Amino acid sequence: MAEPLNPSMRFVILHGKDSYLIVERLRRFQAALGAQFGEVSRFDFDGASARVVDVLDELRTFGLLATHKLVVIDKADQFVGNEDARRALERYAENPMQEATLVLRAESWRPGNLDKLVAKVGAVLKCDPPDVGDAKAWCGQRGQKQYGIEVAPAAADALVERVGNDLARLDSELAKFAAYLASEPEGRRTVTKDLVTTLTGQTREEAAWEVQESLLAGKPAAAVRKVRELIEISQAPEQLILWSIVDLARKLHDASRLLADGAPEGVVAKQVKLWGPSMAPTLRAAKSLGPARSARLFREAIDLDRRSKSGLAGELPRTLEAFASGMSRTLGGPAPRR
Repeated sequence: MAEPLNPSMRFVILHGKDSYLIVERLRRFQAALGAQFGEVSRFDFDGASARVVDVLDELRTFGLLATHKLVVIDKADQFVGNEDARRALERYAENPMQEATLVLRAESWRPGNLDKLVAKVGAVLKCDPPDVGDAKAWCGQRGQKQYGIEVAPAAADALVERVGNDLARLDSELAKFAAYLASEPEGRRTVTKDLVTTLTGQTREEAAWEVQESLLAGKPAAAVRKVRELIEISQAPEQLILWSIVDLARKLHDASRLLADGAPEGVVAKQVKLWGPSMAPTLRAAKSLGPARSARLFREAIDLDRRSKSGLAGELPRTLEAFASGMSRTLGGPAPRR
């Protein structure tokens, strides 16, 4: 991974969905500052509750022991959401302290004038997951360099298929493989496809079906438990769960319209691409919903997806639980009277 940061930068913004990239870039940046200035004192603020006056005081106060300060604001999107704080940071970026470096970290970020000012004295870096091909290549490089294990190409393919391209989750799996292979002779520490299948959880498709199956059961409490289990225990990506919800709503919408037009169930299943254990419950739900209710449900799912991508969905895990509860209640309710 090329290092885009250097110790001459006094203001940096790191934002994106890949927590591993954000943490790793900050770690390397702090090490570079240490190499340049000697001991570096680090101060962390919670952007959800920090006061701008306290942040600026820390930046402008000289350290007694270290020659340089590193001030980090987490949840920085919430911090700069306050107009007074954002204006203060814009003024600070025009003339930052040379004895301190400010880093803002956030998962979501809305570019603005602050970004332009920061770019003049530092960097604004988007830290999103790599594409699938780069994620597979990264697994091989990371496994060898960090953990002393070889990751076979087929194993990297299987791992990314099951886990996705989030580097933090991939790194966690690689650490698990390394611990499992620790007793093997050095030349035999190879991660195979079979090992990935044995030690790593479900594929993304399997996790997606679990979400849809729980929704189709029409039991709100069980649907909420399944969403929570997938996020907190299986560590399924929140966006995968959201995709699964939208995908099911789309299938119900398309199937209900075809059924209402008189299409046979076999034709509907083929056109909507239903097969295996998902076919029967999806067709039953589509028939019960009818075109009008299924269209409304599809619109609501699409709106949730839109709001999640624009940062308007609130705390996404809780929002997903609430939506799953409502959708399951809809699917489990009685068909409307004709």
